[in-house]
Amino acid sequence: MTEAHYPQTGKDAKDRHVPVMLDRCLDLLAPAISRPQAVVIDGTLGMGGHSEAMLERFPDLTLIGIDRDLMAHQLAGERLQRFGDRFIPVHAVYDEIPRAMAEAGVTGVDGVLFDLGVSSMQLDERERGFAYSYDAPLDMRMDGTEELTAASVVNEYEEFELRRIIRQWGEEKFASRIAQKIVAARVTKPFETTGELVKVIQQAVPVAAQRKGGHPAKRTFQALRIEVNHELDALERAIPEAISALNLGGRCVAMSYHSLEDKIVKRAFTARATSSAPKGFPVELEEHKPELKIITRGAEPPTESEIEENSRAASAKLRAVEKIKVTKAPR
Repeated sequence: MTEAHYPQTGKDAKDRHVPVMLDRCLDLLAPAISRPQAVVIDGTLGMGGHSEAMLERFPDLTLIGIDRDLMAHQLAGERLQRFGDRFIPVHAVYDEIPRAMAEAGVTGVDGVLFDLGVSSMQLDERERGFAYSYDAPLDMRMDGTEELTAASVVNEYEEFELRRIIRQWGEEKFASRIAQKIVAARVTKPFETTGELVKVIQQAVPVAAQRKGGHPAKRTFQALRIEVNHELDALERAIPEAISALNLGGRCVAMSYHSLEDKIVKRAFTARATSSAPKGFPVELEEHKPELKIITRGAEPPTESEIEENSRAASAKLRAVEKIKVTKAPR
């Protein structure tokens, strides 16, 4: 393991972070987390914007804040210190909900919030290497104590592996060309910075596609970030864990920022909100009834005013469900 070293930002978390779709998230969670002695999990604590708003609005609420990023814990911890033991931070990945609940000493929760993808803090810290818009070490680790970095991926993966992750995780149609260029370039000199990688990607993507498809490195950087942090594998596990953790009447709200995340959330929610009665079965037995009720109409987008206030909200898609049947005792 390598030790994480994070720079001092000199800025308060409040000044750096506008929580995405904040009011809508709180309104959707409110019927569940306004109950006496309610407990909510913020599965993606970040800089603590959503958490702070929940703790302020619901004075009887206890919040378990999960994040794999130690810098997030530092910033959010300072921001939420005034709430005392109503805020319980846990250094973990969001699929480790059972461990977080055990550390907090609870057996069930009334709400779970996921604000998925890369955080504003991670994008803003140039040293972290998440952004393609400026040169930085090729890192992309959400948890700086982990060993795998983006540099490891681009310098060590076989060409077919690079092609697969860029196509699969980045949904990049020029994945083959990009993988070929990366492998050819690293023979001369291993990649060390984001700027070096961006130049190679720009050479691989046709000029015509660059003019109309946004920044040519956007999808490859997304793919590398997902690979380094195993994001989608963790999300596949996290949503079922969140649903299982909910008490009766509890709610789960998830915000996604690209189609791969949204598909996972939608599939998990829909599966548990659908009757399991065999096709043509004359009576729906209790064990066949759905466990969840979907409480949003499809994937809700942010409002125009929210996008004006925070451009990073533009691609957000929000889904929410309520637990209407407990299939097994909460942990």
